[in-house]
Amino acid sequence: MNQRTRKRAPRRKQTPDFPIRIEKLSHEGRGLVRWGERMLFVDGALPGELVTVRVTGKSSRTAEGIAKDILVPSAERGQPECPHAEVCGGCSLQHIPHAAQLVHKSKTLDELMTREGVSLEKVERLPTLQGPTLGYRRRARLGVRWVHAKDRVLIGFRERGSNFIADIDGCPVLDQRIGQSLSILETAIASLSQPDRIPQVEVAAGDDTLAIIIRHLEALTEADRGVLATLGQRTGWHVYLQPKGPDTITRLWPSEGPERLTYRIGEFGLEYQFAVTDFTQINATINRAMMIQAIDLLDLQGTERVLDLFCGLGNFTLAAATRCASVVGVEVSKTMVERVLQNARHNSLDNVSAVAFDLTQSIAEQPFAAESWDTLIVDPPRSGAKEVLEEIPLNNIARVLYVSCNPATLARDAKILVDRGFSMTHLGIMDMFPHTAHVESMALFVKRGARG
Repeated sequence: MNQRTRKRAPRRKQTPDFPIRIEKLSHEGRGLVRWGERMLFVDGALPGELVTVRVTGKSSRTAEGIAKDILVPSAERGQPECPHAEVCGGCSLQHIPHAAQLVHKSKTLDELMTREGVSLEKVERLPTLQGPTLGYRRRARLGVRWVHAKDRVLIGFRERGSNFIADIDGCPVLDQRIGQSLSILETAIASLSQPDRIPQVEVAAGDDTLAIIIRHLEALTEADRGVLATLGQRTGWHVYLQPKGPDTITRLWPSEGPERLTYRIGEFGLEYQFAVTDFTQINATINRAMMIQAIDLLDLQGTERVLDLFCGLGNFTLAAATRCASVVGVEVSKTMVERVLQNARHNSLDNVSAVAFDLTQSIAEQPFAAESWDTLIVDPPRSGAKEVLEEIPLNNIARVLYVSCNPATLARDAKILVDRGFSMTHLGIMDMFPHTAHVESMALFVKRGARG
């Protein structure tokens, strides 16, 4: 019986590269210009520049592209700190001088607040928290690819506007215990029996120990395991293997000893323990400064009952516990809740509790919603805290500290708090991710009529 031959869909024609002059900078730090009926976002371009654009994607109203050539550069263009910035897509703002990056991020936060109708007239500006612009990144997911044509393994971030792995000999932004040793890792993976079946390596670092998690799609031979164990011995890295999902991660080297990584906040006398798969802040210097600033703003007197929403492994929970009567952390992950309690015990804190609950759901039946709190800490994911802030009773809460990784949802949620009787008294950004469009910020809200 004859079967109909399925016709292939015609391939879309690639838009030829073309020159265009950039009009302004988007909130994400991309060049922005009208292109026909679309708004065109151009990575690597600055206002006023004439650039050659390669379009990488289009929708009905917008298009995205990358600046392939800078025909007429802006006087504001800076020299990237990383020699691979023009190729690697790991840091999107290296062409903007660091000081100008911070000005742009602060301006973006202000514009989003104003757009939501949140007045900034009486808000005290917090100092921008800054640290090293290189070697700061303690967590990363690196792509791995065996390139037959080059007879070698590439490890790193994706190229700008591409799914290919950037061909780099080191990463100045990564923690330097591994950032300048990528060639050692490449050599080890290239010597495995099936290097083309290693799709990624994750990096997780603590104060004392750096760990790598090697994802492998096929079972490793004993010889492979020996190669990777030797890699750990040579570098001091803890080596983990991941054959399938996150629950299959096991440590290969060292075979004995504690598996938890740690970071310390000496100002509070705290040591935090975490697993390689746990979420931790990517920038240790800024995390420390952020926690000090947060506790200073809360002005805890030792008698307060504190509720910490989206508490993670207890970053703010434990710090608050050193200054208040009691604190309860709430986090969706049961694993993270257990980590909070473990860290409380590790630091001999007996005034800490934790609850596992999805804060995007109604809290009406949750016991913590019926309790009386003096202080609220909110540190949500990028989606923000809209659901819980609209529902949680705020009558007795005098202060709300909001730590944000998305200025758009912070502005939206700030309007909720203002409408519910709070005034924003302090606002500022934190340079958690230098050279990227990521904006971390902190805001303090005080109940109108409460102590300032």
